[in-house]
Amino acid sequence: MDKKDIYEHLAKIYLDASSKKKKRNKSHHKLFKNLFILSIFMLAALSTALFSSSAKRHHLPAETALFLQNGPSKINFNFDPASRETYTINLNRLNVGRFKQLAFALRNMNPKDTIALRVEFTNAFKERSEVYIKDIPGKWRDVRINLAQFENINDWSEMNSLTFTVEAWNAARKKGVVYIDNIRLTK
Repeated sequence: MDKKDIYEHLAKIYLDASSKKKKRNKSHHKLFKNLFILSIFMLAALSTALFSSSAKRHHLPAETALFLQNGPSKINFNFDPASRETYTINLNRLNVGRFKQLAFALRNMNPKDTIALRVEFTNAFKERSEVYIKDIPGKWRDVRINLAQFENINDWSEMNSLTFTVEAWNAARKKGVVYIDNIRLTK
């Protein structure tokens, strides 16, 4: 073999090797690009699924709200020694003036029992006002009360408490359980 043959042979080996390397790099680049795009779509689909299942689970419409309590609370009443049972949320002088409604989910564990629930706001100036919710159902129901219905409250800028009360004279039976969930103020 002479020099020319050797150079041609080496050039052929070099050129073949470099073209295979370029093809391999291009195929790896396409693979990584496709995997990246696929992972973005999967993350978007997962976050959409989680958000929609979360909204369905809590039975909440899309709204601007300030949650006062998220998670079920129970008023377990027994009117043998007592005449009422309450559940109170301390509002710590919260300014409620920018909100329009109080909203919450409500459920009576004994649907045969007719119960009325008293909902009461108290402000820092000792103003109190209540609204009654009648016929609490055996299934979860979303309740909305316009704050204007609490007529005895003149100043919503410093609210002390929100109280839910079951009273003996507003329940057909002496024992029972009422659940309250997703207590929020909405605009």
